[in-house]
Amino acid sequence: MKYSLEELKTKKEDQTYDRKSARKEPKGLSNHITAFANADGGTLVIGIEDNGEVTGIDDYTENINEILRVPFDFCKPSVLIETETLECVDKNGKPNHLLVIKIPQSPELHANQQDDVYYRMGDKSQKLSFDDRLRLMYSKGTRYYEDEPVADSSIEDIDMDFVASYCKKIGYAKSPEEYIRQNKSFIVTKSGRQEMSGAAILLFGKDPQQYFQRARLRFIRYDGTEAKVGTEMNVVKDKIFTGRILNMVEKTLSFVRDQIKEHTYLGKEGRFVTTPEFPEFVWKEIIINAVTHRDYSIKGTDIQVKMFDDRIVVESPGNLPGIVRLNNMRQVHFSRNPKIAAFLHEYDYVQEFGEGIDRMYREMEKAGLPAPEYKDVAFMLNATIRNKMNVVENVANNVADNVADTIKLSSTEKAVLDHLELSPELSAKELASLLHKTSRTIQRNINTLKEKGILKREGSNRSGRWIVLKQRR
Repeated sequence: MKYSLEELKTKKEDQTYDRKSARKEPKGLSNHITAFANADGGTLVIGIEDNGEVTGIDDYTENINEILRVPFDFCKPSVLIETETLECVDKNGKPNHLLVIKIPQSPELHANQQDDVYYRMGDKSQKLSFDDRLRLMYSKGTRYYEDEPVADSSIEDIDMDFVASYCKKIGYAKSPEEYIRQNKSFIVTKSGRQEMSGAAILLFGKDPQQYFQRARLRFIRYDGTEAKVGTEMNVVKDKIFTGRILNMVEKTLSFVRDQIKEHTYLGKEGRFVTTPEFPEFVWKEIIINAVTHRDYSIKGTDIQVKMFDDRIVVESPGNLPGIVRLNNMRQVHFSRNPKIAAFLHEYDYVQEFGEGIDRMYREMEKAGLPAPEYKDVAFMLNATIRNKMNVVENVANNVADNVADTIKLSSTEKAVLDHLELSPELSAKELASLLHKTSRTIQRNINTLKEKGILKREGSNRSGRWIVLKQRR
């Protein structure tokens, strides 16, 4: 059992945990069971009231029998749960029991008996709209890439010493090899040959980059507030972190921590106060999120952490997963790589499971900093956090900005700028292909943006790059 009785009573209901009274009407539990199965999976405890009082299940045998049939009778298709009975002492001091229902994340889309689809969002099981239901259905239409076999790999590629340390951490009593063979579908049989899954290699491999060459983190520190090339190149640090996912996360966070500036000032009580330029939770979270949710099927690029004088930008391969969109990402959570997410959760890196984005916004607001910015474009997710240098500049440039805001851009001009901000080396022909426009149309829009003073070319037509001077909408 992962949690003690005391933890089950006091644990906050969240993305992967809920508790209900044994008096609960059984059919209603189908909403919660399908919601967990459609999202990240979770644990549902029966016999604890919403206020944490333990009332147990022993006096509700008939209702409990009905509850046990819910995943099969009232969920379509059936949800394959695991159950456990836990001894307890109820609020009256009498021996009693709790029913613990473990719901795994499912590759299928599940509905309740009324054909409604629910999805776990934070501590609520929310009914999905028709459009969100379709998006979730499409997302679940394929196998998770982390479960795909890695060609020519074998169990010899697994570092059993590291697996042993992980087993000790999670309390797994059998041998490391048994853990790999018996858990999480880490071994996949293909054409009669056993190969390791992507998750197994990335989490436990001796040399993950042998199979995933660009599954790595690259840190780039620029001098100034923009990236320059050629004779003006302003890169002052360029470091690549490789290895297993845990190693990469640990090494990257340690390195970035040393790059974060600290400001010391005399506080109101006459004591010196030291604050970092970015809240620690926030800069750590955007890096951890990139590792956890990147699309590892995109093998041509790596995760890049770019640090400027005024901001940190993290670029991660892959668009927003599942039903997550820019306008709902503070409330909706979807794991593209659930095994990787669960692994990092065990090491307390994914601490706010399903709530990290919302906390980032709150932490930035508390620090008096601009809200995090996200762009989902050209198969990359771009996350940006800004320091107080931007606050000062925004005040100083307020008048000029109000004038610039009068510039009107067409939807095509906006799309061109979005792509060029992320990939400034793109040619007009490549932009035309990405935007499904003719090269003539793209060139006309580029010329207009140059005339408006928003875009300029640096370097030659063949080896140069585009510079977005100012983007106003």
